[in-house]
Amino acid sequence: MSVRPLVEPDLDQADEIFRVAFGTFLGVPEPQTFFGTADYVRTRWAADPHAAFVATVDGQVVGSNFATNWGSVGFFGPLTVRPDLWDRHIGRHLMEPVMACFGTWENRHLGLFTFSHSPKHLELYRRYGFWPRFLTAIMKKQVTAAGAVVPGRVRYGELTADERPDALRLSRALTGAVYEGLSLEREITATQAQGLGDIILLEGADSGLDGLAVCHCGAGTEAGEDVCFVKFGAVRPGPGAADRFVRLLDACEQLAADRGLGQLDAGVNLARQDAYRCMADRGFRTWLQGVTMHKPNEPGYSHPDAYVIDDWR
Repeated sequence: MSVRPLVEPDLDQADEIFRVAFGTFLGVPEPQTFFGTADYVRTRWAADPHAAFVATVDGQVVGSNFATNWGSVGFFGPLTVRPDLWDRHIGRHLMEPVMACFGTWENRHLGLFTFSHSPKHLELYRRYGFWPRFLTAIMKKQVTAAGAVVPGRVRYGELTADERPDALRLSRALTGAVYEGLSLEREITATQAQGLGDIILLEGADSGLDGLAVCHCGAGTEAGEDVCFVKFGAVRPGPGAADRFVRLLDACEQLAADRGLGQLDAGVNLARQDAYRCMADRGFRTWLQGVTMHKPNEPGYSHPDAYVIDDWR
């Protein structure tokens, strides 16, 4: 067995293993069709080919793993291995290159999303210093008909090339206020470059941003058919954050309605209890639940005052 960078000819095989591995673990009748039209493997490889890795046995791809760099925060996954080769330590070998990525990037807070009911998964990641903290709820709601335009809503995709650098600067300022060094710039540019959806910017009264949301829309993205998925969302912390968060949720739903999508998906760590309550009050309901593991064993930006959407899947 060996581990090497994932290259384009590996994508079909890695995608098939990803689907079969998750589908088999969760006991679905046809595991090869799990995740439907959603795409995690190709989109994450395209976002950063140098942070995607495969394990091979006799030259055949048998598993993959992906690292993601959000500035001071790094996370990895999905880590998947062909089911007939489970429990042969291939997952451990796939951890090594992503941990090396984090060392190169000098991320300060690391994490992952995994199955809270699986001792095997929790123990594997504990070996690398990750510790389980709060559950994360993946929530969904049905999109209603488009209503009034959300005040101050701007789509990154509508900006000119000259306007985008300033938008990225303002987004770094917003996420840095949420957690020092947190940056979604790579996520924003990858979403735009691949045509995965759009990025919502909420203008504030002081020439800054009140909110930011990176959204995937439809088939071929992490959302899947008829879904708008908020991969990351956050509002400026401090007084009035709850109102800004409601405005951001409305803006995401407006984007989904504009795209003709019927469902809005968003994840929230339950340590962000006020954000979770707000989403529940707006009609979101949990359809999948897992646990985030953190290194070091600290909350990062998952605390009661943080109005942040993400799930680290």
